[in-house]
Amino acid sequence: MELWLWALIGLLALIILCLVIKIYLLRKSAKEIREAFADRLMTETNTLIDLSSRDKALRQLADSMNDQLRQLRKDRLRFQQGDLELKEAITNISHDLRTPLTAICGYLELLKREETTDAAARYLDVIENRTQVLKQLTEELFRYSIAASAFDDMACEEIALNDVLEESVSVYYAALKGCQICPQISMPKQKVRRTLNKNALSRIFGNIVSNAIKYSNGDLQIVLQETGELVFSNHASALDEIQVGKMFDRFYTVETANKSTGLGLAIAKMLTEQMNGSIRAVYQDNILSIFIFFPK
Repeated sequence: MELWLWALIGLLALIILCLVIKIYLLRKSAKEIREAFADRLMTETNTLIDLSSRDKALRQLADSMNDQLRQLRKDRLRFQQGDLELKEAITNISHDLRTPLTAICGYLELLKREETTDAAARYLDVIENRTQVLKQLTEELFRYSIAASAFDDMACEEIALNDVLEESVSVYYAALKGCQICPQISMPKQKVRRTLNKNALSRIFGNIVSNAIKYSNGDLQIVLQETGELVFSNHASALDEIQVGKMFDRFYTVETANKSTGLGLAIAKMLTEQMNGSIRAVYQDNILSIFIFFPK
């Protein structure tokens, strides 16, 4: 009797050991699938998920996920090709428009020198104003397409956010003064250094300051923190939360923005994210705040 009992206990122990090993192998295979799938999503590779387990169900799961990865790769290539073609089309269109627009502006200037009636002079002013807006939009389109397609060729280097911020604000000093805006800048004494592209960062800061010139009620506060976060704040009573939520959308403009193309903040967002930074806008108590953060 005792022999049968020991045999039964041994059999149960063997079954439990097999189950423990099976569970361990299943958990190991599940971990392999999870890590491999995450890696394939994050990297540009043709390598599929390779599973060491012989379990039929897990191998079917891996095969199914590989099918999805193949489809995702096709969709990604199709999107990249379409995005490239769109950028090239925008570049070509904006380039083709610049020449006739320049000629139109030149002839309008000559026409304004001729004797005209008061009504004709008013019409010419309207035409010239609309032509300048179209010319500005064309220039922004060209710059946007160049920035979107050529960023990979831009060299990044270690720079001090303090210095670039000061340079960017000084460039817009005359425009700020013309709008009676006296910027209040607060930054730490020590240099906040990051590895970024200086030209792209200057463009980001410049576009945000330009945005403040359009919407500010007469103030602008800029704070640079030691963590690398920057905050641009100004009172903007003409805006609301819905408008602020769309400010980073391409070609979105607010009616109060004179001669705005709706590309300034879209370019700032694109360049910020391409340099692994983050940018967001918050509107509270009639104050527009734009937060930018570049991690180390």
